[in-house]
Amino acid sequence: MAPYNILVVDDSVFMRKIISDLISDNPQYKVIGTAKNGQEAIEQVKLLRPDAVTMDVEMPIMNGLDALQRIMAEQPTPIIMLSSLTQEGASETIKALEWGAVDFIRKPSGSISLDLYKVKQLLHEKLHMAVRTRLRPVPQQPVSPRVTQPLIPKSNASLMKAPDTKLAVKTGSTYFDHLVAIGTSTGGPRALHQVISHIPAGFPAPILIVQHMPPNFTKSLAQRLNDISQIQVVEAAEGDVLQTATAYVAPGGWHMVIYKDTDKTHKIRLNKEEPRSGHRPSVDVMFESLLGMSELKRHIVLMTGMGSDGAKGMLSLKQSGVSTTIAECEETCVVYGMPRAAVEIQAAMHVLPLQDIATRLAQCVLN
Repeated sequence: MAPYNILVVDDSVFMRKIISDLISDNPQYKVIGTAKNGQEAIEQVKLLRPDAVTMDVEMPIMNGLDALQRIMAEQPTPIIMLSSLTQEGASETIKALEWGAVDFIRKPSGSISLDLYKVKQLLHEKLHMAVRTRLRPVPQQPVSPRVTQPLIPKSNASLMKAPDTKLAVKTGSTYFDHLVAIGTSTGGPRALHQVISHIPAGFPAPILIVQHMPPNFTKSLAQRLNDISQIQVVEAAEGDVLQTATAYVAPGGWHMVIYKDTDKTHKIRLNKEEPRSGHRPSVDVMFESLLGMSELKRHIVLMTGMGSDGAKGMLSLKQSGVSTTIAECEETCVVYGMPRAAVEIQAAMHVLPLQDIATRLAQCVLN
């Protein structure tokens, strides 16, 4: 089998050499070209038609984010971003994932052999996924600002017209009958952008989110979702009391579970127990913590992601009598892994395209 062709984009000659060498260590991949800025990257993608691209963010002439948007609009190609570990680097990475990048890795330091070994392993894993990803054109538009009206298609506008008594539940209320839990991985930031930005203000339920992502990046993800949503979005913290119209993103490196305290409120507990199926946070761990909460109408969602995390937990919840289980359909997934696993074991009551998930959740909770 012929190797997959990879384009390496970085303004540093040294970094282009390191990344190229790491990629070439695996015979499945061949570096067919390099570029030192975003403009060259666009030209090289059109000329060489690589199977995947590694893209730095900060570059002269045209940065990686602008190049990403152009490539995804004009010639969609799987792109893996190279991210720094700074807060600014995490924020830029979240934007890149929203705008069509399939995944990211942190930049290697180049000075410690163990660091390079770990980066090489991750890079090969990400490339393995990227070259098998089906992409669709992404409009070359900036992320929309926070809006003041529910972003629901007109054809479904009636779903938002619930009785005033339901919509009167204010942000910050610890009283609720419904709870939403979402699990996702590769492609998740873009999928979460689509779903969470379409949840209406005053949504009378908390939303729990596990996105497979390292520490620091989950904080940036929560901040980004909060900026474009009508509900509050925060990175979860130990002891948080669940409130309506609020989404809680599990922090990277921590499992997030929910429990009912003696004061009858529902709270978040974080722990550092062993990863589940290689993940911490794990979707299964979060889902399993909801099993005993039959007093709540629970609505469970699995979206794009590699692997099967969340499928068994969803099945257990379905068997225990939850109200709704939803899996994203193959056609809109960046990687149809986690939802596929749920569908194959018949854990999903509904299989929906991404653009319909927020509407279905609103229908379930508001009606």
